[in-house]
Amino acid sequence: NWSQLDVAPVDPDTSDPYTKCRIIAMNGIEVEAIMFSHHFNRVCPDLEVKQQLAQVRNIEQQQQKVVNWLLPGQASVLETTISYEQVAVDLTGWVARQEPDPYLKQAYQFGLLEDFDHLYRYANLYEMIEHRKAEKIIDQLTEAIPGRPTRLHHRHPIDNVREPYDREAAAPISKLHALTIMAAEQQTMNFYMNVGPMYMEPIARQLYQEIGLVEEEHVTHYESLVDPGETWWERLVNHEYNECYLYYSFMQTETDPRIKGIWELHLNMELEHLRIACDLMRRHDGRDPEQVLAPSLPEPVTFEPNKQLVRELLATQIDWTTLGTGYVQEAHRRFEEYQDKINAERPPSDQVMEDHQHKFGEEYRLETEGPHPVPSMRQNRYQ
Repeated sequence: NWSQLDVAPVDPDTSDPYTKCRIIAMNGIEVEAIMFSHHFNRVCPDLEVKQQLAQVRNIEQQQQKVVNWLLPGQASVLETTISYEQVAVDLTGWVARQEPDPYLKQAYQFGLLEDFDHLYRYANLYEMIEHRKAEKIIDQLTEAIPGRPTRLHHRHPIDNVREPYDREAAAPISKLHALTIMAAEQQTMNFYMNVGPMYMEPIARQLYQEIGLVEEEHVTHYESLVDPGETWWERLVNHEYNECYLYYSFMQTETDPRIKGIWELHLNMELEHLRIACDLMRRHDGRDPEQVLAPSLPEPVTFEPNKQLVRELLATQIDWTTLGTGYVQEAHRRFEEYQDKINAERPPSDQVMEDHQHKFGEEYRLETEGPHPVPSMRQNRYQ
C-alpha cells in the first residue's frame, strides 16, 4: 500500500557512499526489467502471457519506486550525478576484474576510463557552482583525477558497436555482467537526458549535454555485447535471475540494516518472478532454464575501491579508441574526421576545467594514491 511504498530516504551526509551506489545500481536494474517487459509485451501475441507479464511488471514498478525513492530529496541533481558516476566507475571496475572473457573484459576496461573522466569533470563543475568538494559525496573511496579526456569519447557511431558474446559458449556470469552494466549505463543515459536542462547555468547544461551523448555511445557499446540470438523467454529468465543475483549480492554487502531489509524483501519477490519466468520458458520455449542459468550463484557483486585497476588502465590504455568492433591505440581517419566536426568548437568538458582554473587557480582533484600515473596529465596550476 501507499505507506509501504513511501520509504524514508537515506541521509546524504551520513550514509555510506556505496549504499547510495547500490540504490542507483538497483534502480537501473529495475528500470531495465520494466522496459524489457514492456518491449516483450509489444511483440507477444499470447494474451495469457501478456497478462502474466503485466502482473510481474506492476510489482517491478513498485520495487523501482521504493528503490529510487530511497535517494535523498535534499541532495542536488549534481550530487546525485556524482554518485551515478561513482557507480559507473566502481561497478564497472569490479565487473572488469571478475569477467573471464578477454574481449568482454576489454569492453568494460575501455568504458571505465571514460566514466572515470566524467566523474572528474562533474566534480569540478560541482565545486564551481555549488562551492563544495566531491569527497563530501564519494568520500575517499574513488579518486577524482583525469581519465581518458571526455573530448576524445566522441567517436563515429559505427565504432561503438561491439561483437556479441556467443549465447551457447559464454559463461553464465558473462551474461549477468553484460546485463548489469548495460542497465546501469542505460539508466545514466536516461537520467542525463532528463535532468540536464534543469540547470540555469549554461556550462552545466552544456556539460550534461556532452556527457549525455557519450552515455548514448556507452549504451550502444554494452548492449551490443548481448547475443541477439537469445529468445525472448531466455532473455526474460536472464533478467529475473540477474535481479535475484544483485538483490542477493547487495543484501550480503549492505551496511545499513534498514536498506538491507529492503534488499531481502525484494529478493524474495524476485525469486517468485524467476519461478514464473522459468515456467514460461519451459512452456513456450521448450527448454529447461537450467540450460542457460548459472549452475550455482556467483560470488556477490561488491562495491569497493578500484583505484589500483584504474591507475593501471590510465598508465596503459589512456590513448585507446575503437575501430569497428576492435580497439586501436592510434587515432584513425574516421575518428579524426568525426572529432573535427563535433569538436569544431571548444567542448564543454574542456571549458569546465578552464572556468574552474580561472576561479580557483587550479583544477579540483581528489588524489589519494599519489601523482597521476600519466606525467602529462598531472596538475597544472592556472597562470
